[in-house]
Amino acid sequence: MGAANVLLTMSERGACLVDAAGSERVAAPPVDAVDTVGAGDCLAGVFAAGLALGLPAAAALRRAVAAAALSVTRRGAQASMPPVVEIDAASH
Repeated sequence: MGAANVLLTMSERGACLVDAAGSERVAAPPVDAVDTVGAGDCLAGVFAAGLALGLPAAAALRRAVAAAALSVTRRGAQASMPPVVEIDAASH
């Protein structure tokens, strides 16, 4: 019982995942942030989507941090969510 994964968002410092295997910290790439609204939602959504696609948690976390970093470079919440092709390019 309980949570299998704990995801801690750390703003411009990235995010940390704690699970049964241990912990994984992913640093956020440096960006010129203009609006942080929705960044945490972006990170959580991309992380969950990665898990749903069968990615290992560490890989899903790297994609999620990259996506959130992209999102803060744009204004707005929904409008700032990067498309998959941008996430793919930023997370490789």
